[in-house]
Amino acid sequence: MIQWALERMKKYREVILYLIFGVLTTLVNIVSYFLLTDIAGVNYLLSNVIAWVLSVLFAYGTNRVWVFQSQTKGTKAVLGEMAAFFGARLFSGGLDMGIMFVCVSLIGLPDGIIKILSNVLVIVLNYLFSKLWIFKKR
Repeated sequence: MIQWALERMKKYREVILYLIFGVLTTLVNIVSYFLLTDIAGVNYLLSNVIAWVLSVLFAYGTNRVWVFQSQTKGTKAVLGEMAAFFGARLFSGGLDMGIMFVCVSLIGLPDGIIKILSNVLVIVLNYLFSKLWIFKKR
């Protein structure tokens, strides 16, 4: 039984780590947002942008080192990888906003259900962007 579990963990290591670090990335976003707004007194919109940047930086670092184990070397190559990561996150964030606007504001669907469905799509897209494009094994 233990051998079976270890084999599954090895086989799905990347996905498991992606989910674990995804939860931690969400915590970085939420904690930094509340620290900025409630303790530092920063405007909520600026706090949201800063929290997003911090969480994406955290996600990039953890995805690069532990999840996808990127071997990219050199300042120019790493900056390119980072730009691709941020670009993909901007795209998926914009897609999330677009889905929410169309489905909730224009069509009138319930926001909670749409937010959950949209987040599932965003998580899958972010994983695919990272796996197939950003941290692609060369």
